[in-house]
Amino acid sequence: MGEESSEKMRIRLQISYQGRQFHGWACQPGLRTVQGEIEKVLSTILRIPISLTVAGRTDAGVHAAGQVAHFDLPATLWEQLPGRANYLPADVLRRRANSLLARAYWEYCRGEENTEPVAAGAVAANLPIRGYSDVVITRVEKVPADFDARFSALWRKYVYLLADGVEHWNPARLDVLWIPEELDIERMNRAALPLLGEHDFTSFCRPRPGASSVRTLLKLQFSRQESGILAAQVQADAFCHSQVRMLVGALIEVGRGRRAEDWPAESLRAQKRTGETVCAPAHGLTLAEVGYPPPSEYAAQAQRARRYRGD
Repeated sequence: MGEESSEKMRIRLQISYQGRQFHGWACQPGLRTVQGEIEKVLSTILRIPISLTVAGRTDAGVHAAGQVAHFDLPATLWEQLPGRANYLPADVLRRRANSLLARAYWEYCRGEENTEPVAAGAVAANLPIRGYSDVVITRVEKVPADFDARFSALWRKYVYLLADGVEHWNPARLDVLWIPEELDIERMNRAALPLLGEHDFTSFCRPRPGASSVRTLLKLQFSRQESGILAAQVQADAFCHSQVRMLVGALIEVGRGRRAEDWPAESLRAQKRTGETVCAPAHGLTLAEVGYPPPSEYAAQAQRARRYRGD
């Protein structure tokens, strides 16, 4: 790729993935993760170690349609990507990366190393197809140096899908939670209203040591799609570990009639996670979109997002 320049540039990636065969986003020794697969491919293409910063560290089994990440690389490597071809560097990197991701997925599915529980059932039920990958880079672009995929974000939007009633169960859909009985959407939406706004969500997350559990919940609403599938849209400035799944899990209990409408609000005020808290399964959850301000506000937003909340 030629000699490296001291000048760096920042590259933004738009990523989608099917989470069934991943142990989450973040790299873990000896385990297949989204970050690990993408960093391996980018490092191979660019011939330097690549480290990604991501908007949302999704859990094992969670999917993404609009994940965002960034990394830095020497400007000369970016400029030399097309070689003698008349292509844009972004298009070349995206094409090469997706080709290698598809090849890696093919080899993974056909190999003997995929014996861990998260993969074994999925591989058996979904034999590999040439050219297919369970992670795809949908967009590559050069961005200003003060863009930060994590801290420049204004909000994250997740969607949780539920099939409440056997008539909505579709074996071809691997991203939907099946529930035998029909849920009461009106009760669930009424119970969700007091949860909106800035709160300490300790009761609905797995707190990390030294980290704040204060977040601003912008939207939490259930609606019925034309297909009959029930979709929960959950949007906030940021989320704590497993927060979306615990919020949805609590509201499912309300929709089933097992809990009163005011139970989620009472749990929120308690600021204490108990054994009564229900965490919805990961496979129904998808990171749908991440919102950012105009480029002129990237740095300011990143500075605001880094402040500690909760004192």
